[in-house]
Amino acid sequence: MVYPFRHRIMIRSYQKRCWTEATMPVGEFRSDQSRDRFFTVYDDLVDRLWPPSSVDSDVVTSFGTTRVHRLGSGEQTPFVLLPGSGGPSLMWHAYVGQLAASRPVIAIDPVGEPGPSVQTRAIDSGDEWSRWLDEILTGLDVGRAHLVGTSYGGWIALRHALRSPDAVASLVLIDPAGFGKVSPKFMTWMIACGLASFAPRPIRHALARPLRNLALRDDDAMPLVKATFGFRRKHIPPTPLTDGELERITTPTLVLLGGHSQLYDTGEIAATVNARMPRAVAEIIPEASHDLVLWHPDDLAARIAAFAADAPAHP
Repeated sequence: MVYPFRHRIMIRSYQKRCWTEATMPVGEFRSDQSRDRFFTVYDDLVDRLWPPSSVDSDVVTSFGTTRVHRLGSGEQTPFVLLPGSGGPSLMWHAYVGQLAASRPVIAIDPVGEPGPSVQTRAIDSGDEWSRWLDEILTGLDVGRAHLVGTSYGGWIALRHALRSPDAVASLVLIDPAGFGKVSPKFMTWMIACGLASFAPRPIRHALARPLRNLALRDDDAMPLVKATFGFRRKHIPPTPLTDGELERITTPTLVLLGGHSQLYDTGEIAATVNARMPRAVAEIIPEASHDLVLWHPDDLAARIAAFAADAPAHP
């Protein structure tokens, strides 16, 4: 999760554990006015923050039409960027320029999230998320990719590496979901950050430190964060992978965890990753929390590029 303020939507999503594919609704804007309000802010930020060289297209999948943004050139295996819950691909704006200098970049706006993608069918399992991603990459004629995901996007990347290992050249997971049950502390943090996002700017900035959330100081992001409350997100919660499933993921993997992550016990997750995943390394960034993706993006982008460069060229 990039900007974890849509607490009401997310809490409902985590509570609805008994939905089936037949009854589970899809994510959508609450009204035409909500959609217009969101895209007024979104389009302004794209114009100001996203590289103009981006080539955008829509890929039709079994679950809806997905917007993808392609940057960079060359024949190297591309990066595929998966955002966290509630954050469109725009959240990678501080990363894409540096990453595209080393190899092509494909940034994806997931269906069922506020943004230009349109969901038409519910996704009711991790395998279906992997199928959705596979359909996108097939439509783009991408056989293998270096997957980079944060929070919910990290869980999708994990599920794809489990289901389609030959299609994943490497994984970089930034404080990802999928390694354990979401803690009550995380839900409380989401609610607190949601309330703080509506506070006056000086108060919001002051609350960023005790709440350990750098997004509260991002004055560009705040209008977009507020506009996402006009979207009904209906995704399933990220179910934890079992020890056996983690042992089956042999993809080169770098897991970066915030030392103060509100998601779960960082030390336990790091120990699990290092013990169970044959080719994974987990590192803890002491000063960060679940907002890790916002910490020093230039440094993180350089690490992501270097990790991909060191990954084997073939499975």
